[in-house]
Amino acid sequence: MYAIIETGGKQYKVQEGDTLFIEKLSANEGDQVVFDRVIAVSKDGSLNVGTPTVSGATVSAKVLSHGKSKKIIVFKYKPKKHSRKKQGHRQPYTKVQIEKINA
Repeated sequence: MYAIIETGGKQYKVQEGDTLFIEKLSANEGDQVVFDRVIAVSKDGSLNVGTPTVSGATVSAKVLSHGKSKKIIVFKYKPKKHSRKKQGHRQPYTKVQIEKINA
C-alpha cells in the first residue's frame, strides 16, 4: 500500500515506515503530523486517484528532527562588467517518518 501526498509544493510517494526529508514544518520534534492533501492511494493493486485529492484519505507521520541541508553556492557573473556576486544557501528541512496511511 502506498500513497502520493503533497506538502511544501512537492509531491512524494510514501509507504508506511518510510523516512522523508520535506520542506520545514512548524511542528516540534516528536509531534504527530497529518497530511490531508492525498492525491492518490494504491491499495490491494487498485489505484484511487482524487480530483484533485482523495476525500477522507489522510497520512499520519511523526516528526523526527529539523535541520539544514548541505550548502550550495550561488555565483552570478557578468563578463567584462566586473560584476560578481557569491552567495551561499542552506535549505531547512524536516525529517518525518510515515506511520499510517488511512484510506
